[in-house]
Amino acid sequence: MKRYLLKLSGEALIGKYDYGIDPDVVNEISSNIVEVSKTDNQLAVVVGGGNIFRGAGLAEAGLDRVTGDNIGMLATVINSLALQDAIEKLDVQCRVMSAVRINQISEDYIRRRAIRHLEKDRVVIFAAGTGNPFFTTDTAASLRAIEINADMVLKATKVDGVYDKDPVKYKDAKLFKELTYNEVLSKELKVMDTTAVVLCKENNIPLRVFNMLKKGSLMSIINGENTGTIIK
Repeated sequence: MKRYLLKLSGEALIGKYDYGIDPDVVNEISSNIVEVSKTDNQLAVVVGGGNIFRGAGLAEAGLDRVTGDNIGMLATVINSLALQDAIEKLDVQCRVMSAVRINQISEDYIRRRAIRHLEKDRVVIFAAGTGNPFFTTDTAASLRAIEINADMVLKATKVDGVYDKDPVKYKDAKLFKELTYNEVLSKELKVMDTTAVVLCKENNIPLRVFNMLKKGSLMSIINGENTGTIIK
């Protein structure tokens, strides 16, 4: 049995829309999560909020950064609740645990309680990032992975792994199958933000970057296949 932390971007939930949540995409992602939860493995999730609100971007336009980040945290709660609903419709228990106290709709994040939920085979979704401004949900994912003693962080993207340059813009982009954290930092590869990468590196947690849009990709990782890019 292994314990995984899946990091989803908010943009992954947009689907065919310009912003917001596409129910078809949420249902597809949830079915992949449920497939993993029905194995002997445990799965926690951190989801971003960029499909609804991006605090850093609006801060550049003049909005107070702390206010913007606080609104962004609430956006992650919205996405978490949407995922929870879709997962529970597939008959799997799911708990949303928020770093910001919103007791009417989510549990407070308490490390020991989160681990207990996982041990009871529940999917746990960590919402509201770290609960502090200036920290991304990538950093929140690394932090929560460390706190729950996860065996691996799974970073879901729209491409097949980590490339030396943007594969959407450059057809000759090279896919890396394996990297070290030092290589990610020295080459300034845009995998996760620097704080998140350093946290994983210092706590010796491997990170796998993969294409969530490919059917069966999440389960292929759980089954031990060399999918995407492994960073360790």
